[in-house]
Amino acid sequence: MEQSRGHKRKISFADLEATFRRAGPIQHGQPQAQAQQAQPAMSAQQMEQVRLEQTRRADLARRQSRKPTDREVPDEVADVIVGDGVDRYKKLRDGERRLDAVMMRKRLDISDNLQRQYTRREGILRVWVSNTADGQPWQVAEDGGVGFGEDGTFDFGENSQATFRVKIEGRLLPDSTCEKDSTEEEKAEDKTRRPRLSHFFKSITIDFDRNPALQPDGYSSIEWRKPMPGSQNYDPNGSEVSFDTLEFERKSDENINVTINLVRDVKTERFKLSPLLAEILDTEEEDRAGAVQGIWEYCRAMGLQEDEDRRSIVCDEPLRKLFQKDSVYFPHVPDLLFQHLQALPPIQLSYTIRVDPAYINGSTSSPSSPPSAPTIYDIHVPLPNPVIADLTKFHTSRAHITDLQTLIRTDDDLALLVQKIHQTNAKRKFYDNLSKDPASFVKRWFSSQMRDQDVIFAESTRGGGEDAPGDMFRRGGKEGLWDTRQAHESVGLWLARNAKAA
Repeated sequence: MEQSRGHKRKISFADLEATFRRAGPIQHGQPQAQAQQAQPAMSAQQMEQVRLEQTRRADLARRQSRKPTDREVPDEVADVIVGDGVDRYKKLRDGERRLDAVMMRKRLDISDNLQRQYTRREGILRVWVSNTADGQPWQVAEDGGVGFGEDGTFDFGENSQATFRVKIEGRLLPDSTCEKDSTEEEKAEDKTRRPRLSHFFKSITIDFDRNPALQPDGYSSIEWRKPMPGSQNYDPNGSEVSFDTLEFERKSDENINVTINLVRDVKTERFKLSPLLAEILDTEEEDRAGAVQGIWEYCRAMGLQEDEDRRSIVCDEPLRKLFQKDSVYFPHVPDLLFQHLQALPPIQLSYTIRVDPAYINGSTSSPSSPPSAPTIYDIHVPLPNPVIADLTKFHTSRAHITDLQTLIRTDDDLALLVQKIHQTNAKRKFYDNLSKDPASFVKRWFSSQMRDQDVIFAESTRGGGEDAPGDMFRRGGKEGLWDTRQAHESVGLWLARNAKAA
C-alpha cells in the first residue's frame, strides 16, 4: 500500500515485478556468485545420492517382504507323506528353538558381565607403613655433634636438620589357589600386569594431628592425586600413575600422629550398604547395579518370583525387613534400595610417626622388634573381573560371522523348500478334490473364478459370490449383516475417504 496526499493506491504484483526488473540483479561480489553457482550443483548431487539411497532401501524392503519366512510344515502334510520325516523335522525345530533360547540367555549373561567391571570377588591389599629418622638430637649426640647439655636438656640450635621419612608400601596378596594351579610363565606374566597400590586409589592424603603453626615448615597435610586420563602429565606406565611405594620427608623432632586417607578409584560409584542389605548380599560395599542384581539373584535362588513374567516378588522375612512390604514389584526395587545406599567414606589408617631411639634402632635383644618396624594394615578391595578379557575377546570376535551367514542362507533355503511344500500341497488338494467329485468341484471352481473376476473389474454388487444367499444382504436389524462390526468399520472407512477427497 502506498499513501500520497491522503489517498491510497493499490500496487499490483505486475508493478512490483516490473520495478525489480528495471533495478536489475543485486551484485554481491564474484566469490559469492561462484559459491551460489556451485551450491546448486552440490545440492543436486546430494539429492541424487539421497534418491538412489531411498531407491535401494525400498528395493531391499520389497525383496525382504517377498522373501518367505515360514519354516513350519503344515500338519496336513504329515498325513500324506510316507515315513516319519515330518515328525523328525518338528523335533529338530523344537531343538532349534531351545538352543536359540539358551544362546540368547548366555549372550545376555555375557553382556551383563561385560558391563560390570567388578565381581563379588575381593582381594586383600596389604599396606606397610614405616618411617626412619635422620638428624634427630639423640642421633647428633651419638655422632659427637650438638646434642644434650650437661643438665640433661637438649640444645636444639638454629641449624638443626632433624627430619623423618615415611614410607607407605602396598601390595595385593596373591591367591594361594591361583598360585598353586598356575605355571611359572603365568606367574611371571601376572607380576608384570598385577594391580599396583596406585591402581586402587585416586588420591592419598596424609593429615597431621598437629597445629601447622607449630611445624618447622608450616605444613598440615600431604596429598597425592592421580592425574586424569587425557591430561598432559598422564602416563599409564609412569611413576606418577603406577607405583607400589609412596615416600615423603619432613622436618620434626617429635612423634606425630597422622591419618592416611585412601580414596577409592572405581569406574562406577560404590556405596556402603545398610546392615539389612549387607546381610542379604553378604557384602558391605557394592555399586547400585550390583545391589539390584544381588536382590534379583537372591529372589531367584529362594523362589520368590510368583507370576509368569517373574516381576512380582513375594518377600520373605529378610526382604520384609528390608522393604517393609509383603510383596514388591521388581521394577520398583532400585527406588526402594536408595535409602539403603550410603556414600562410601575414604579408608582411614591411623599411624604414629616415631623418632625415638627405641623405634628407630629397634631392640637388639628381641628379633621381633627390628629397626623401624612397619605397621601392617589389611584392606579388602574389589578385584577386577578375571574373565573380562576373555569375555571381551569372545563378544567382539568375528570368527563366527561366516557360520552365522551359513545359517542364514540355510534358513532361507529351508523357507523356500517349505513354500514349495505348501504350493505342492495346494496342487495335491486341488487334484484330490477334482478326482472325488469332478462336477461339483468344477462348478465351485468356476463360481470362485467369476467372483474373483467381478472383484477385479469392480463389478461385484453384493460383496459375496454367486453362491452366497441374497437374503442375508436384504435382512436388517441386529441379526442382519449390516449391523455387524465389519459393516460399521467398512462404512466408517468409506465415509472418511469420501470426506477427505471432498
